[in-house]
Amino acid sequence: MSVKRNDWSRREFVGTSAAAAGASLAAQTIGPIPQRFLTRPPPGPASDRVRFGMIGVGMQGNWLLSESIQLPGVECAGACDLYDGRHTLAREIVRADLPVTRRYQELLVNKDIDCIVAAVPDHWHKQVVVDAVSAGKDIYCEKPMSHTPADGVAMVDAAKRAGRIVQIGSQRVSSQVCAKARELISQGTLGDLMLVEGWLGRNDPTGAWQYPPPPDLSPRNLDWDTWQGTVPKRAFDPNIFARWRCWKEYGTGVAGDLLVHLISGMLFMVGMNEPPKQASAVGGIRRWKDGRNMPDVHAVVYDYDGLPVYMRLNLGTEMPEVYRIQGSKGVLEVTGSSLSYTPQSGKDRYPSYYTGSYPRALRDAYLAKWHQDNDPKLGQQVAMPETISFSGPDFDDVRPHLWTFFEAVRTRKPVVEDVVFGHHAALACHMANESYFRKSAVWWDDASKSIKT
Repeated sequence: MSVKRNDWSRREFVGTSAAAAGASLAAQTIGPIPQRFLTRPPPGPASDRVRFGMIGVGMQGNWLLSESIQLPGVECAGACDLYDGRHTLAREIVRADLPVTRRYQELLVNKDIDCIVAAVPDHWHKQVVVDAVSAGKDIYCEKPMSHTPADGVAMVDAAKRAGRIVQIGSQRVSSQVCAKARELISQGTLGDLMLVEGWLGRNDPTGAWQYPPPPDLSPRNLDWDTWQGTVPKRAFDPNIFARWRCWKEYGTGVAGDLLVHLISGMLFMVGMNEPPKQASAVGGIRRWKDGRNMPDVHAVVYDYDGLPVYMRLNLGTEMPEVYRIQGSKGVLEVTGSSLSYTPQSGKDRYPSYYTGSYPRALRDAYLAKWHQDNDPKLGQQVAMPETISFSGPDFDDVRPHLWTFFEAVRTRKPVVEDVVFGHHAALACHMANESYFRKSAVWWDDASKSIKT
């Protein structure tokens, strides 16, 4: 299995925040890792197995397929892709006689299939999810949940009507590190939240989605017309097939590929499940002038009910994915495999320099009183605030995220990153894109379920 770009702990965090870790005075380890995520389990009894259908066996889909079949009691019963080469790939991953098809509807009517895992281009998310839940199938759908706000509204309505489980594939919600950050924040360790920052950058062609199309790709082995969906039809173009994230007609740009991870992780850690009130974005196509119409640099400031959130994405400079959550009692920095909390007292450490504007007698009286109240007494120990760091294991959080979904299929236990959570995270991405294209601040109008300027 090749390393993928959404592999947070191993790919995006190489070399992250060594200074913060080195300055730590107290360190703890998160976890142990459950054994089921470390080894390939023996097959369980047939009655305990969850059988899934895989829709989309591309870059992300082949990874999800490979990981899913390694989970205990999980079995792939069929795969679908519009490119025949990925039928071969699916059989290479699972077994030589795996049923494969170009029509995902065949998986939805198959009574032997319990649920669906879908990794298709963004412009197909709504139709696949609505069709799956309407057919009585639970579904794991890759992020971002929707291609447009209207698509998201339709997906929420369909899932609620059908009563099916929908889990969205932003794995930060299943990260042990993010769970520890959530615990610290919920305990009031940071005090009142002041500001949240997040960033991520790449600096290579693959990171900017300049993927090499399969050399044999042609209209003979790809159903190009169906792949385009409801988008106005254009001539066969292998680059569009492989690099669809570059165009708003099919994808959602850095917002839907990268920002959605930052937003999902932030919402989970701070305990929110809502869209932003307002978003204001800037950016541009500064590095990858390859015909794309989505920005390769995108910076967004959000208002989450009074909490400022500042996120920035860059496809022209490598930067590790980092959150910096700022509170009245200190700063929490979160990376893929560690977090570091630096406390702050919020009190004056020195007399106020404003008193330099006092006449001398008033200033001397203030200084005497300040030192009387604040200087440590002789023999008294001085409090020494310490930075506390937690180190997590270097392992993929994709497997636990998939495991959560398959366990929910078994038990009907609700998932955290459900259709409502996924909708709210995706709305933040859509608002970032709308603000960029409209060149103005935008806000979410819940009454009309639309983005307004």
